[in-house]
Amino acid sequence: MALPTETVYGLAADATNGNAVAKIFEAKGRPRFNPLIVHVADIAAARKLGQFTQEAEKLAEEFWPGALTLVLGRQPDTAISDLVTAGLPTVAIRIPGHPVAQALLSACGKPLAAPSANRSGHISPTTANHVEADLSGQIDMILDGGPCEVGIESTVVDASEGQATLLRPGGVSAEAIASVLGRPKLRVVNSHSTESGLPKSPGQLASHYAPNARLRLNVTTPEPGEALLAFGPKVPAYSARMINLSETGDLREAAANLFAALRALDAADCRSIAVLHIPGEGLGEAINDRLLRAAAPRP
Repeated sequence: MALPTETVYGLAADATNGNAVAKIFEAKGRPRFNPLIVHVADIAAARKLGQFTQEAEKLAEEFWPGALTLVLGRQPDTAISDLVTAGLPTVAIRIPGHPVAQALLSACGKPLAAPSANRSGHISPTTANHVEADLSGQIDMILDGGPCEVGIESTVVDASEGQATLLRPGGVSAEAIASVLGRPKLRVVNSHSTESGLPKSPGQLASHYAPNARLRLNVTTPEPGEALLAFGPKVPAYSARMINLSETGDLREAAANLFAALRALDAADCRSIAVLHIPGEGLGEAINDRLLRAAAPRP
């Protein structure tokens, strides 16, 4: 089943049922070494799955429900499938803020593993139509909750031990997280953060969120035949296909529009998409992270 969240649409299954979780990987074509985020209805359910450090407590109190995922030490007696955690001693947990997701979690009384509802590595879905385009025939049901408000995935913070670190920028800015923790800056951990070199959380693979078209980033002049992904009020005149993520330069609006814009430009059958410069502060960090991974060499 696909369900809406405030970040992107997720492909949900009972996180305690290994067979159900396996179907997520099959439908997405997702590598099984890539762990999943577990969605729960409330903090009580989260405590049954993860071991909360002092910093994790602060972040959960400030940002849940919301676009923040916490990687925590896995409780020893949890029934979560090992497929969900990719065999790691940690578990990634989030309480979504979307009313439809909340209603489903409350009704089923189960933790739900729910990665983005799209083909693995492809552009994340922010509408039910995006899910249908990617996974038609692969899933039984799509709950249509309208367009996602945030539009990019959750921020992932490793709070399993010591000082919390940033694993993936997302819908909550690193600056806001650092402020709650009383730090000037949040330390960032590189993509491959386990001893085995495998990802510790979702969204850390080098190539991800990718359209079929090639992306060129921080472009000043598009090449002939390219589509243009623009940002802000000072955009050069362009006669070919163009989408402006935010004509006013609003990074929140740009984040909400990012994946839908990439899908629309990709559907125009252009050979490549030129992307204008997008500032890196606040939500711009998450936007640029997604664009860098979308532009990375494909596996």
